[in-house]
Amino acid sequence: MEYVVIQVTLKERFMGSGSGNLPELEAAINKQAAKGYRLRTITTASGKSGGFGGGDRIQATMVFEKLT
Repeated sequence: MEYVVIQVTLKERFMGSGSGNLPELEAAINKQAAKGYRLRTITTASGKSGGFGGGDRIQATMVFEKLT
């Protein structure tokens, strides 16, 4: 099997609701799907970001598997 691992760092907004990051995740997934890969697993980790209006950062790690 052939695999590709991609990490995407997303930034939560300080104010308001929702992260607004779904299009970024969708783009990463669709790009790999167009290359013949399917999303096998996704994990997330979060951390605080300092500074004014910093918000939280979420790192999504995605593993894609090549379709045969």
